[in-house]
Amino acid sequence: MTQVWAKEKEDINNVFEELYSAWSHGNGKAYSSCFTEDVDYVTFFGQHLKGRQEVKTSHQELFNGVLKGSQMQGRITSIRFLNGNTAIVHCIGNTKMPRQKDYPKNRESINTNVLVQQDGQWKISAFHNCRIKEPNFIIKWFMKRKSKENAS
Repeated sequence: MTQVWAKEKEDINNVFEELYSAWSHGNGKAYSSCFTEDVDYVTFFGQHLKGRQEVKTSHQELFNGVLKGSQMQGRITSIRFLNGNTAIVHCIGNTKMPRQKDYPKNRESINTNVLVQQDGQWKISAFHNCRIKEPNFIIKWFMKRKSKENAS
């Protein structure tokens, strides 16, 4: 890895540290500042937020309401540079509510992010979040059936 990519990875890591910190402080403005003005943000409920202002407003409502006092942690699992100014970043993270001692494993989510470098700063331009779940009985049955069909 060249020194340039090492610095870029460090800068990208800092974006996500800022994101987790802003969430944990209940600060919608700081949270939204990690995104581009025209961000496409898909929540794990499937809601599509368009633009930094919508991310700021919706998250501040959550931080003032059902997510008041929640904490977020996360980790980058992969960074793939498409070019010097664009990267795809996968992260796994979860939240805990004030009454919880630990971060519950069943609240882990994986997100896919497209980051772009603008004016020397990395920002998230697209974000898609999805809860990590084990396949249920029906999906396991279907996958097993498909596997048998492919073996024939």
